[in-house]
Amino acid sequence: MANNVIPVGSERALARRENNPFVFLQQEIDRLFDGFGRNFPAFAAPQAMMPRMDVSETDKTVEISAELPGLEAKDIQLNLADDTLTIRGKKKSEREEKDKDYHLIERSFGAFSRSVALPEGVKAEDVSAEIAKGVLKVTVKKPAPKQSRQIDIKTAA
Repeated sequence: MANNVIPVGSERALARRENNPFVFLQQEIDRLFDGFGRNFPAFAAPQAMMPRMDVSETDKTVEISAELPGLEAKDIQLNLADDTLTIRGKKKSEREEKDKDYHLIERSFGAFSRSVALPEGVKAEDVSAEIAKGVLKVTVKKPAPKQSRQIDIKTAA
C-alpha cells in the first residue's frame, strides 16, 4: 500500500507544492486580492482608517500623538474610562476634478477608534489635548504612586 500522506514540512511536500500549477494559481489570486483594496478606500482593510499613533512615557506623563490629517477638534472624541483613553473620529475625504473631457468625483469616509491603556488611577482632569497641523497631542499626568507605610507590630503580653 502506497503512503499518500506526506508531512507538510517535508522536502517531498515542498516539491509537490512548487510543481503544482494550482497552488501557484491560488498564490497569484491571493496576491492580487491582497493588493486590490490599497488604491480603493471603499475596499481597504479596516487598518487603513486607523490613525498612526506614538505613545511615549516620562517619569511624570504619558504622551500620545496621533496622525489625523484633515481633521479638526470637532471631528474627534477623546474619552477616558477604566484607565483606558479612547480616541474616536470620522475621516471624510472628497476630491473633484473637472476637465473638458471628463468629470471625476471621489468620496471616502470611515470611522476609527484607537485605545491606549493608562496607569491605574488617571483622572480626566489630568488629561490635556491639542490638535495642530493634523497631529493630535494628548498629555496625561501620571497619578502619584501609592504610598506604602510600614506598620509596627506590637508583641502581645
